[in-house]
Amino acid sequence: MHAKMTKQAVFSLSLVFLCLCSTTLGQAPAQAPAQAPAKPAHAPPKPTHTPARPGTPDVIKILQNIGGFSILIRLLRTTAVADQIKGQLDNSNTGFTLFAPTDSAFSSLKSGTLNSLNNEEKIRLLQFHTLPKFYSLENFQTVTNPLRTQAGDSNPGDYPLNVTAAGGQVNISTGVVNATVSGTLFSAKQLAVYRVDTVLLPMDIFVPKAPPAPAPAPVPVLKPKAKTKPAATPKSITPTSTPTTTTTTPTVLVDSGAVGLTKHGMLVSVGFSTFIAAFSL
Repeated sequence: MHAKMTKQAVFSLSLVFLCLCSTTLGQAPAQAPAQAPAKPAHAPPKPTHTPARPGTPDVIKILQNIGGFSILIRLLRTTAVADQIKGQLDNSNTGFTLFAPTDSAFSSLKSGTLNSLNNEEKIRLLQFHTLPKFYSLENFQTVTNPLRTQAGDSNPGDYPLNVTAAGGQVNISTGVVNATVSGTLFSAKQLAVYRVDTVLLPMDIFVPKAPPAPAPAPVPVLKPKAKTKPAATPKSITPTSTPTTTTTTPTVLVDSGAVGLTKHGMLVSVGFSTFIAAFSL
């Protein structure tokens, strides 16, 4: 009886062992947990220098990326004004503002206008579109006109440029044409580029100057006339042997019928009554 129970116990344990083995073999082996990557022995030092600032804005690239400014680009290149702007941006803290006329704006000019300009005048024309300072659209509300451009003097008749802002619109007047800013092409810390649909024509180039007034004729200096001497009165000629004696004799009133005679400066008055008295003596 005891042996029978022992056999049954061994048989039961055998069945349990077989079940456990079949269950373990049917399961996929568990994956080992991933290990964290080992840290480098020495971390790279953090950079101590300041990263370089973005490059200077390039006016040509800005206009090329937008399109519609081929004439302006050609003028900026042939006159070297684009290089001048870039060089001054590198060495200036005030920045620049460029009014960029579109191709249609240049096409609206009178035929032959650009060809009639010499190279110096083309440079002045482009510089007239450039302000030597960065202006946002809001800045134009408080500027003092006329504004100075790269072209030179802003006196009347030279290169005056008046820019005003009202109601969100920026208007430009040159004394020859009026224009309006129609959009912002680029605006950064150093450079602002605005689209204009009219070429800004300066007075110094496109207004005929009046010829200078002729100098007044010199006033002739009149010489005083020579005084003429009066003609000399001819002197009376008298004999040298007889001196000339002038005797002033008072006027003598005589009676009626008297005769007055003057001979050799002597007055002889004879009256009938006097003659008779003298004869009686």
